[in-house]
Amino acid sequence: MKSIHIQHGFFATAMAIAAITTTALAQTNPGQVAFSLEREGKLAEAETAWSALAKQYPTNPEPLAHMGLIESKQEHYAEAIKFYKRAMVLNPSMPGLRLNLGIALFKAGDYRGAITYLDPLLKAQPTDQRLTLLIGMSHYGLEDFANASPLLQEASKNDPENLTLLLTLAHSCLLAHRYPCVVDAYHRLIALNAESAEADMLVGEALDEMKDPEGALREFRSAIAVGPKEPNVHFGLGYLLWKKGQYPEAAQEFQAEIANDPHHVQAMLYLADARMQMNQMDEARLLLEKIEKTDPDIAMQHVDLGIVYADEDRKQDAKAEFETAVKLAPKNVNAHYRLARLYRSMGMTSQAKVEFDKASGLNKAEDDRLLKIMSTIPGGKDASGVQKPAVQK
Repeated sequence: MKSIHIQHGFFATAMAIAAITTTALAQTNPGQVAFSLEREGKLAEAETAWSALAKQYPTNPEPLAHMGLIESKQEHYAEAIKFYKRAMVLNPSMPGLRLNLGIALFKAGDYRGAITYLDPLLKAQPTDQRLTLLIGMSHYGLEDFANASPLLQEASKNDPENLTLLLTLAHSCLLAHRYPCVVDAYHRLIALNAESAEADMLVGEALDEMKDPEGALREFRSAIAVGPKEPNVHFGLGYLLWKKGQYPEAAQEFQAEIANDPHHVQAMLYLADARMQMNQMDEARLLLEKIEKTDPDIAMQHVDLGIVYADEDRKQDAKAEFETAVKLAPKNVNAHYRLARLYRSMGMTSQAKVEFDKASGLNKAEDDRLLKIMSTIPGGKDASGVQKPAVQK
């Protein structure tokens, strides 16, 4: 089977998707010598010739456009953009100029600028595959996945066997919460006889969001079979098992992730929590204290370490951990509740009441939010909590 192993560094992905080339602008006199030098690959001499022509004919945009093209060929995109923009001032309708400027902006990482210049071209040519891809990847680079995914979906239809594009589409759809699109892209990858641990992970995440935990587990296990060293693959499976309360197996996966990446803080954190759930408090404490030294700004580890210290009757230490947790995560109900219980056990009655009230208020706010959502769903509950009848169609 074909094997895909793609890291989602955006620029590398964009360059792998399509070799985006620029089109030479129309050659008109004066400029035959300069153009000949450019065509022969004598870029320094050609740019010197075009520069002389730009000074001689300051209202002619062609020398500036060619200087931009030469800089772009050398990956000097900032310089290319300057020349293209100067040419645009002289003749904004010059053939190919807007496209070349948009491509230079894209390659320079100015995705918003690229969209500004390329979007009008796509509106005029809605079936242009290159423009669709460029603008889709520009939105992707801006992490605007809601707008990126439909464009990448369209680009993928035009290039159905491009495995890298399919994987990028799946990634974009996942982050846009378009989970059926992720599943569709995954099935297309499978139909192309392609193996990809990353694709398995993406569809596993989508299935988890679609409330199919067994399907999610299946896909993460497949991902491990294909790529046991893939970053986060063991952590992802461990997290799914942790959510199901399968702590011994989850702990094994978290340990496997740490073996791949000894500095994986999330894997250490959830391994510690799994240890706590299995009543292995000493092992949990060692892990949590290690995390506290390297990354002290995670609320969950302070809550868990507070629980461990409280279990060891180290109340002052537990108090410090819970208080840190509520500062880091003021809306963490568990942190307020644990701190309230600890205050009460220490005779700090007024402080305990404050924390209990905060925990109760946060719970009520969440309940109200869920009831409001349910009240808009046919067959859900109304604001009073009474079951609503399903709408008959």
